[in-house]
Amino acid sequence: MHRSLSTITLNIGKSGVNPGVMDEINRQLKEREVVKLRFSKGISPEKENYITHIIEKSNAKLIDFRGNVAVIFKKKR
Repeated sequence: MHRSLSTITLNIGKSGVNPGVMDEINRQLKEREVVKLRFSKGISPEKENYITHIIEKSNAKLIDFRGNVAVIFKKKR
């Protein structure tokens, strides 16, 4: 079985990961399974903490993390 995964890129800026951002991440994971997160350069020191937080709150898995971009995955139920 082959299925294409459409991805969306969500930009995470100075305001960080607030409840609105988490809601959007969860909504996109339900729809697409794969979400790219692009962190603004200004929050680079915090990005690992944000990724840990996002993975814990969304029950997703981190697939890839390079530079300021993380890719997370959550299997559809």
